Amino acid sequence: MTSSEENVTTTPEPETIEAQPGQATPDGLHSRPGTQRRTAIIVAAAALATLALLIYSGIHSRAVAESRLTQRTQEAAIPTVAVVFPKEGAPTQEIILPGNTQAFSDAPIYARTSGYLKRWYFDIGAHVQKGQLLAEIETPEVDQQLQQAQADLDTAQANLNIAKITASRWQGLVSNGSVSQQETDQAVSNLSAVKAAAESSSANVRRLEQLQSFEKIYAPFDGIITARNTDIGALIDAGANTQPRELFHMASIRTLRLYVAVPEVYSRAARSGAPATLTLDEFPGQTFHGTLVRNANAIDIASRTLLVEVDVDNPTGQLLPGAYVFVHLKLPDQTRSVTIPSNALIFRKEGLQVGLVRNGKAELVPVKISRDYGNSVEIVSGLQSTDAVIVDPSDSLVAGMPVRLSSKPTAGSKQ
Repeated sequence: MTSSEENVTTTPEPETIEAQPGQATPDGLHSRPGTQRRTAIIVAAAALATLALLIYSGIHSRAVAESRLTQRTQEAAIPTVAVVFPKEGAPTQEIILPGNTQAFSDAPIYARTSGYLKRWYFDIGAHVQKGQLLAEIETPEVDQQLQQAQADLDTAQANLNIAKITASRWQGLVSNGSVSQQETDQAVSNLSAVKAAAESSSANVRRLEQLQSFEKIYAPFDGIITARNTDIGALIDAGANTQPRELFHMASIRTLRLYVAVPEVYSRAARSGAPATLTLDEFPGQTFHGTLVRNANAIDIASRTLLVEVDVDNPTGQLLPGAYVFVHLKLPDQTRSVTIPSNALIFRKEGLQVGLVRNGKAELVPVKISRDYGNSVEIVSGLQSTDAVIVDPSDSLVAGMPVRLSSKPTAGSKQ
């Protein structure tokens, strides 16, 4: 081998290294940072997704909570009401109304002249006829005034007579010129004045005679004495400046009258000439018959009733004035009605109403009452037995307002 060949360094060829399974290649030493970046990106993405999920979940839960709160608020704003169903009654063929019997003629009796009671002849409960003497009054002052008035009348009559004679003579003398016309006219005028004074005295006598006639008190009609408020020796003062004192009270009870207030819805039963039946607690099982003689022909605005008068014959005096009676009036046709509690009524400017629940909402309907039983009322117009009537309605209840039915059972409601 030559020396030049020895100095030449031989460069070996790179050897191909084959990767064995499970061993890292030389390039794997440079791929670890890339793997870490991918891992970091994946972790960041997962964190962002988790954060987004948490944010979405929080917003969604808040929206759901707000929606639930709004729903609960709206539900809480819907009032809860209790309802009852009207009780249907039997068809009404007659109405029964309360009334008080009154004497057909009833009069207090006063004295027309002043004095002292001399005597009385009838006490309470006595039956008297028209014109019978009830009492006498002593009136010495009136008697003396009458005597004085009669004396004044006699004087006036004497003056009248002389005035007539004088006037007649002067009229005869003036014709032949014996007296002047002036003197004759004075005599005639004096006659007129004296005549007027005589008439005044005569009227005064008649006035005092009338006062004297009032010393005797007579019955003004056939009836009974229901009160006597005086006694012998009592001072009777009939002056205009004093409170008059009732001496007797009389009532005519052969016929009694009753004034009954008929509800407007039953005003058709108030026909003149219609029969009426009366019942009294003191006569159980017994009825009395009367006749509706007249009515007011006008509805009382305050009570919405029609005032009618019923007359009842009472020849035996069995019925007493002032008695509490029940008047039965026949209706021209049958009237159907329902009964509801009184606390279901609504009193407003629109009139009498009740609240109903229909399709989950409140409705206000007008009604008409026929009879009031205190805790309940009878309705003849505006309600059916199937209507759900609101009990104890609030002042804020209006038509169309959503309402919720109470689960608590109400007395009188259907099960």
